[in-house]
Amino acid sequence: MSHRSKGARPIDPRLLEYTRATRRYLVTSVVLGSLTAVLVAMQAWFLSGSVAGTFIHHRDVAELTEPLVLLLCAIVGRAVVAWWSERAASRASASAKSDLRNALVQHAAHLGDNGLQGVGDAGLAVLATKGIDALDAYFSRYLPQLFLAVIVPVTVIAIVAGNDWISAVIIALTVPLIPLFMSLVGATTREHSERQLRTLQRLAGHFLDVVTGLPTLKVFGRAKLQAEAIEAVTGQYRETTMATLRISFLSSLILELLATVSVALVAVAVGLRLLGGRLDYRTALFVLVLAPEAYLPLRQLSTHFHASAEGMRAAQDVFDVLERPLAPRGTNRSVPDPRSVAMSIESLGVVHAGRHVPAFSDVTFTVDPGEVLALVGPSGSGKSTLLGVILGLVSPTTGAVRVGGHRPRNPRPGRMALDAGMGSPAAPSLRGVDSRQSSARASRCRRRAAPGGDRRRQPRRRDRSAA
Repeated sequence: MSHRSKGARPIDPRLLEYTRATRRYLVTSVVLGSLTAVLVAMQAWFLSGSVAGTFIHHRDVAELTEPLVLLLCAIVGRAVVAWWSERAASRASASAKSDLRNALVQHAAHLGDNGLQGVGDAGLAVLATKGIDALDAYFSRYLPQLFLAVIVPVTVIAIVAGNDWISAVIIALTVPLIPLFMSLVGATTREHSERQLRTLQRLAGHFLDVVTGLPTLKVFGRAKLQAEAIEAVTGQYRETTMATLRISFLSSLILELLATVSVALVAVAVGLRLLGGRLDYRTALFVLVLAPEAYLPLRQLSTHFHASAEGMRAAQDVFDVLERPLAPRGTNRSVPDPRSVAMSIESLGVVHAGRHVPAFSDVTFTVDPGEVLALVGPSGSGKSTLLGVILGLVSPTTGAVRVGGHRPRNPRPGRMALDAGMGSPAAPSLRGVDSRQSSARASRCRRRAAPGGDRRRQPRRRDRSAA
């Protein structure tokens, strides 16, 4: 199933899989939603009874003490439930964001650069920070309102049906119109939210590339031109954000208008029957007070849906990364030491997933112990990928890496880097064979460096073709 189909669900089941707090929060939301529905009905009943007792039955305050106290208790109860709901949402949001962020970072570390193709460092950083932080609106606003939008209208219709079945029929026929319009507007909102997140990731990626290559850009006098590119991408992000806000406001206006017309229909029907003497004052007032409560959760759900759309889209992208399969991870630590035996690369080639053109192919060379070998070539020719294969971080498509004439079976990723002394001052530097060459015609510095030797005295090779 595609991520789009999964994203169409109100509650993504993958949230239950990756975040433990979501399961407890869903149960809490159902309980709080049921309490809210009961308190709404109690508030409307005691309010209508108090008003009818004052103006119709001409009772004084002493006789209305009990319904007024119960009305106050219902109002305070709704406030307490609302506070409890926000508190539970805040805690569930913090826990879920922490679980998602930890799972994303750990899985991304296990995937490596080869498994994160199409995401990029900047895109991953946006997902792990701003993207996951956008789930606050999803947990604190959208999810609680989602359960209220299901429980409260059903409860209101059932209670109104016991007092005035005509009004109950009108509410039952008009309530489904709001979710219908929500689904029509939601598709457009989802597209704009996806475009907004993509624009933000592109802006972050471009800014990261500019910062990384700023020294080179300054050398060639191209640094100021990048400011225009960043300004253009920033303008696109601003326009996309404003377009999303416009759709949010317009959709809220449409749903408010629809709910207002629906309540007006109920009011007209109740008023005509009240004038005709077929409905008593208390029942009419009870229905009029209770009817708007059936539409309120749905209207608020639409507003909170737009607020949480960015977080839901970011969560889908996080799940796409988490569902990427991991490459087989070896655990063998008994890898020959490249500092004492020769390392040979035999017909090595790598084709990245989803691509038909290989990063490099048929690369063959040998590195003797203590020898300095330079990998040269233009940017994108596969130098980093070749080093990743040698270090056991990237799986080759063809060919093999042999150390001392033996091919390591299931080497532990990164173990080759430790044995080769990569980054150690006492080890010979391995700068990177021309990845476009298919034989051992690589540039070599044949001076051997003994372990612990002075690297500053090694001959330097200046090759302008080196990346």
